[in-house]
This record gives sequence, structure tokens and C-alpha cells, in this order.
Amino acid sequence: MSRSSVDRVLRVFRSLTPDVSIDAGPTQQDVSVWGGGDLDVAWSDYAANPESVRLLELLSDIDPYEPSLTDPFNDEGALRGVAPFRQLRGALGMTLGVFAQQAATLLTAFDPATGRLWQALADATCADDTLRTHGLRELMKSGPQCDAVIDLEDWLLEREPHAVYPTSPYRDGNGHTVARYDHQQVEAVMTSRTYTSIRVVEDVLNPRRVLLKELYQPHGRCVAIVDTNVEEHFGDAIEAYFDHHDIPLEKRVFRAMEVDKGIRTVEKLLGEFKALGVSRHEPVLVVGGGVLTDTAGLAAALYHRGTPYVMLSTSVVAGIDAGPSPRTCCDGHGYKNLFGAYHPPILSITDRTFFKTLHEGWLRHGIAEIIKMACVKDIKLFEALEEAGPALVETRFGATEPDARAPIHTASQKILGMAIQSYVEAEYGNLYETHQCRPHAFGHTWSPGFEIPAGLLHGHAVTIGMGFGAHVAEQHGFIDADQRDRILKLIQSFGLSLWHDVLENDELLWAAQVKMTQKRGGHLAAPLPKGEIGQCGYLNEMTRERLAESIASYRELCETLENGGRGVDPLCSDVGLEDPATVGDSLLTDGIEPA
Repeated sequence: MSRSSVDRVLRVFRSLTPDVSIDAGPTQQDVSVWGGGDLDVAWSDYAANPESVRLLELLSDIDPYEPSLTDPFNDEGALRGVAPFRQLRGALGMTLGVFAQQAATLLTAFDPATGRLWQALADATCADDTLRTHGLRELMKSGPQCDAVIDLEDWLLEREPHAVYPTSPYRDGNGHTVARYDHQQVEAVMTSRTYTSIRVVEDVLNPRRVLLKELYQPHGRCVAIVDTNVEEHFGDAIEAYFDHHDIPLEKRVFRAMEVDKGIRTVEKLLGEFKALGVSRHEPVLVVGGGVLTDTAGLAAALYHRGTPYVMLSTSVVAGIDAGPSPRTCCDGHGYKNLFGAYHPPILSITDRTFFKTLHEGWLRHGIAEIIKMACVKDIKLFEALEEAGPALVETRFGATEPDARAPIHTASQKILGMAIQSYVEAEYGNLYETHQCRPHAFGHTWSPGFEIPAGLLHGHAVTIGMGFGAHVAEQHGFIDADQRDRILKLIQSFGLSLWHDVLENDELLWAAQVKMTQKRGGHLAAPLPKGEIGQCGYLNEMTRERLAESIASYRELCETLENGGRGVDPLCSDVGLEDPATVGDSLLTDGIEPA
């Protein structure tokens, strides 16, 4: 999309905005500039203006999924305006509260003065439940532009129904069919598109931060699913934030340990959604770590066959991996992530403020996922991890460092941002896992088979998988011994594991490979560093004999390392979590037998 297309939309918005003198000062933020303070008059005047129809025409012509759409926003340092611009394609079907807020956020990104005026209108409109929930379509049809709106609506019904009656503004679909002459065979191609935003935000629950307020105020409430540990430390802050902005909060608290990552938890979440009457276009707020990310995301995917949700990640692994991931899931029948759906959040927020209460073991566990991306996707991220070192754990990514000028703050923000970018570049280009060239699966080929039986934290299981993977990569000539050792050194520098005796269980490891090959469509496709650290290749053949030999030589290698390659607090029980070896039993407690 060209800058001129965006400029046309901005110009029409400005033409629909009251003309306020630059010298007016504080009155620029006063809703009195709209209709003399009478909101009914303000919105009637808006609907009577022919430019309001012109705006709908321009907005309905937006292709929210066009890759070049973001170019003019990025060029102007206005990426904040991308999400509302995309959503405004469906302006005709919006309520006045949602429309005014999306307009305010878009305009603020380019023109803060005009944006403040629209924000004043949005705040005042959302404060009036009747106006907030009134449809823009109904408003436009009640005024002198009625015929023009009806004509536009009729035209769009044929051309772009997503702009008229969108179920949700965050995704669309299309299809093409061809039938045999006698209608006894039909062939079809279907497409589905979605978009999301990922933000690294500091202190998001500070009432001065308006990200969540702008999202939930137009909906008249916030339905929040909160991890019990988060509730203990931040429950009051969550309530205070929404109370400050006068947004009713429907908060439900769920325990989210690894043993809770089963289908029963998902069913309970679905029951809460139903009891609360969650709408198909109402984003649920999920506040927690990786387990709640997976289970609540899966519940959102199942409810109404796709309900939007916002992920406010409170752990490292959620913030850079599970949070923005489209892969929602739960465990079952003793298998990791057996059940799942592809359903990314509409917004993923990473805020290191939450890290200050995390056990050091949970920090290490999360750093494993960053190391994963560094090894096979981004050498600069690898180098940044080497430079920052254990201080990331000691200071909780700078969250406990009182000196705002300390280098760890800049380093932490950089590492989090780079890790997120590397992850989503790899993940979103293969949203439905339609192929197995997936660098972000490094360390996840054999580890799912031994993580639960060994009671390991996921991060330690992954680094054991990465260490073994680096060893295998060296054996197959993908990397040299120096590169392998550099990877092992980085993993150990954070107290993460390279070895656990569970690797000596030949049956378990081979079964893990067989299951993973089945899961990957008949391909082993084990991602490994290849050529250089930060680059990826794939190993697709590993016989049982070669696997056993590789494990044996890997053990010999680990025995030369400090503490035999064993990490610090590698088990779930070491950080106060229950033994995940019991996962899957919940499916059998009610007499339900495995399929």
C-alpha cells in the first residue's frame, strides 16, 4: 500500500474533525469541541457530513493483509497505527465506541493533536453505554447520507463482505470452487488470513499506560483469565488498572502448573467463557505464563470456533515463545501437546516488569527458548546473550535493577525484542505447520519424549535436546567442534542442563523419535545449526543404532564438562512445581479411555 492511500484516509478523518485553533491549548483534549459538548449532536453532525461516506469507501478498500500495508507506517515511525488501520476496514459494522477508539489510535500515530481530539470523543462515547454500543451503520442510515450508505453497502456485499458484516475484524477467508458438468464432483481451494501485533511494553499495568484501556474500554468490560501465581503478586494491580479506567473487570483465576495442562482445564475455561457470555469479537485477556498461554489459547480457539484473545505474558518463555505463538495446545494421555489448534492472539504483550517475582529457575527455563532461536536463526542474538550472561537471570532481565541507566536494561530489551522477532519470523511464515522446515523446533525433536518422564522443566529438557543436537550436528559435519563447544558453553553459562540420565533409556529415546517422525508427517526433519551459528539445516535420517551411538558419545562429551553437564534446578519440583509425570492421568479419571 502506498503512502498516498494512507494519506487519503488521514485527510478525510481530519476533514471530519472539529477545527481547533493551535492556540486553543487544553481545549484540544476537551470533548466540548464536538457538537458543543453534546455527543448526540456531534455524532449526528458526523453522519450528516458527506465525507463520512467517503471515509467508509476508503476504509472498505483496505486490504489488511497486504504485506506492503505496513511500509508507510514504518517509514513514519507510526507502526502503532497499523492494527487500527487494519480493523477499520470493517468500520461500517463497528459500534461507535470501537470506531472512535480505532480512529483515535490511528490518528495519534501520525498526528497527536488530531488524535487527542478523537480520543476525547472516544472516551466520552464509551462512557455512555447507549452511544458506545450504537452501531455506526445505524447512525449513518438515520441521517441524510442514508441512500449513499445503502448503495455502498449493496456494492460491498458483492465485492467485500468482510467490510459489511465481519464476524471478527482479525481474520478473513476466501475460496474458489469448480464443479463437474453434472455437479457430482466439486474441487475447492480455501484460504484463511489473520494478523496480529506483538509489543514489548514496560509497566503495562501503570494507569498511565493506555494500551489495555484503549482495547477494552470500547467493549464495556474486560474478561480476564489470570494465573494463580500472577494473581498473588499482581492481582491488585490488575484490578486497580481497570478500576482507574472505569472498565468493569470479570476476572477468573486458574492454576497453571504443568500438571494442569490437560483437557479438563480447557473444558473449565470454556465453561467460564460460556457463563460470562463472551462474544465472538470480544478479546479475552490472558495473563500468565506458558501453560496458561497454551490452555487458554486453545479454549479461545475452540469457543465459537475462534474467539480473539490478548496474551499478556508474565514469564520469559511466554513472552518470547508461547505468548505470540499460534500453536495453542494441551497435554493428554502422557503426551506433550497432543491436542491443539492454530490460533494466534490478536495482541501479544511482553512486559519484563512481571519477571521480578519469578524464581531464578523459571528465568533459566525461559532463556532456553531464546538460546534456541539464537543458535539456528540469529548470530547477533547469540552474541548478545554471550555478552549479557548470567546477569539476565540475576537481575530478572533488569526488572530488579534499580539503576535505570544500568546497561542490563538496554541489553534485556534488545534481547527480548530480537528473540521475539526471530521467533515470529520463523513461526508465522509457516502458520499451520504445512512443512517441517521449522528452525524454532531446535531442541524439540527428542526432548518431548523424555521431558515428562524425567520431571524436567521444559527449558532444561530443550537445552538437553539442543546440546545433543549440537553434538549430532558436529558428527554430521554441519558445524565444527569449536562451534559446538561455543553452543554448549552458552547453555551452561546460564545454569541450564546438557545432560540427564534419562537419555540412557534407549527405548524411551527411540520411541520419542518415532512419535516425532509421525507428528512431522513422516519426516524426522530435526533442525540443527548448520554452516554457522545462527543458521539452520535439517537432519532427516537417524537409525536406532546411530541414535544409541550418538547418545553414548554425547555422554562422554558431557562428562568432560562442569558437573557432568547437569544444570541448576532442572526439575519442576526444584522450583515448586508438581511432577509433570502425572500429566495425562486427568483424561482417565472419569472413565474416559484413550482413543
